[in-house]
Amino acid sequence: MGLTTIDIEVGNPSKPKVTEKLTFLVDSGAVYSVVPAKVLKKLGIKPLARQEFRLADGSTIVRKKGGALFKHGKQIGVADVIFGEEGDSMLLGAFTLEALGLALDPLRRELKPLPMILAGKI
Repeated sequence: MGLTTIDIEVGNPSKPKVTEKLTFLVDSGAVYSVVPAKVLKKLGIKPLARQEFRLADGSTIVRKKGGALFKHGKQIGVADVIFGEEGDSMLLGAFTLEALGLALDPLRRELKPLPMILAGKI
């Protein structure tokens, strides 16, 4: 196994044409994506809540959470985002991958289209 990184554009959903291109570590085991707070602030994204997280050593931290627009090629989606602080890794989590309609193939270390299923009438 190895690490998978990807370039993604991040923006404010209310101003979708203004984005910042960032390189993320893809972590399909993480629920949320983490973007540096200074980048989110520059884009005009404001925190909406605070979220507690448990770290691998058992300790807990609290981070601000908001919503951001994510673009990868023609794929576009909106997902929750964590306001990263100094020392936090920039991660692309499962919610963002799903919002973009993508899934990680861990063996090939590449992103593939996620089959999208919409339930019909029963």
